[in-house]
Amino acid sequence: MKGIITIGLMTIAVAVQAAPNYQVLTSTKRDINTESWQLTSSEFPGYKGKARWSINKRTLHGGKQEGVGLIEVDNGELQFRVIPTRGMSVLDVAMGDVRLGWNSPVKEVVHPSYVNLHDRGGLGWLDGFNEWMVRCGLSFAGHPGEDKFINNVGAEATMDLTLHGKIGNMPASEVVVVVDKKAPHRIRIRGRVNEVSFYGPNLSIWTEISTVPGSNEFRISDELTNNGTFDEEFQIIYHANFGRPLLGKGARMLTASTKIVPFNDNAAKAIDKQEVYPAPTKGFTEEVYKIYPKADKAGNATAVLVNPKGDRGVTISWPVKQLPFLTQWKNTAAETTGYVTGIEPGTGFPHNRNYERKFGRVPKLAPGKTRSFDLDFRILGSKADVETAAGAIKKLQGSTSPEIQKEPEALPE
Repeated sequence: MKGIITIGLMTIAVAVQAAPNYQVLTSTKRDINTESWQLTSSEFPGYKGKARWSINKRTLHGGKQEGVGLIEVDNGELQFRVIPTRGMSVLDVAMGDVRLGWNSPVKEVVHPSYVNLHDRGGLGWLDGFNEWMVRCGLSFAGHPGEDKFINNVGAEATMDLTLHGKIGNMPASEVVVVVDKKAPHRIRIRGRVNEVSFYGPNLSIWTEISTVPGSNEFRISDELTNNGTFDEEFQIIYHANFGRPLLGKGARMLTASTKIVPFNDNAAKAIDKQEVYPAPTKGFTEEVYKIYPKADKAGNATAVLVNPKGDRGVTISWPVKQLPFLTQWKNTAAETTGYVTGIEPGTGFPHNRNYERKFGRVPKLAPGKTRSFDLDFRILGSKADVETAAGAIKKLQGSTSPEIQKEPEALPE
């Protein structure tokens, strides 16, 4: 197998030695970046499964996506695409006639070098926003605005935080493909992304998205580490975005919860219709709801997005102790503007970090410590599957309805 090494302005092909089940695609430590690579089930030693799977790495060209790496995984039933150049975000997922993703006005897979996070008052993140799932964080997430920090001389200073942090626009420093040697031969795409600054945060996240050949499920398993010498604040929101075909007039987002709070006055006006989605509406202003999810006996929360016909959907499950909060973003604007909803488990809600800290929703990570985040996704391909998932939500909610607040939460006194 071959990789690509860049030395100065010269790019040369070199052999990259790897075990059959382990392939390094990118490594700053080894100074390599493999522009193209492929592995199929027929090439994998000892594979006897029925599903025909493949993994393909390629490099995009043209416009703002010049040089962007893309890893395509087909497990024989389900396909997904990962963008190492954009923080290991997941571009989209597909299975049969179900697609997880949305039709953003941003059509190219934008290289981070073309994104100025400080544009438009800190909204520059939106210039590259078109993924199905993007991680928001790590040292901050949520809305732009000012916050305090300790500068290089130990004094308190003010900084401008940009929308949803930096991690989604940072290329991965290490990228590896792992296929488990033993059945069922789980396929894993792993990447390490660093958010590091001198006199600043020293955080890294090992991301992983994995699937079993022939399955309708996939999993995200991340590990966030504080590599510094002091406690470090962190925030992470898993911003999963859905458009058509799941989203449409009458689609529903179901979850068991203890409390639902409108993000602002605009969301408060429509909180009675929080669960149901309207048709695309020109001039629609986004509505955001803050949900306190209810866990099952295993400690997991689940959200389900159901299409208008009730015969297709997707489930998201995660440990509430890891991600205690859920944000629902409803942006049912005109198709050309972006008809999309976000279902977003997180360590907090998407307010500015300064605001979230006042409610105790900005956790800290001790030096050398690691936090894990695990999310499981399952595509529902029939009415029976949808009814089973919806029934589980109803059973978990039980006879106790969630508290519905009619007004945004007030700042603590």
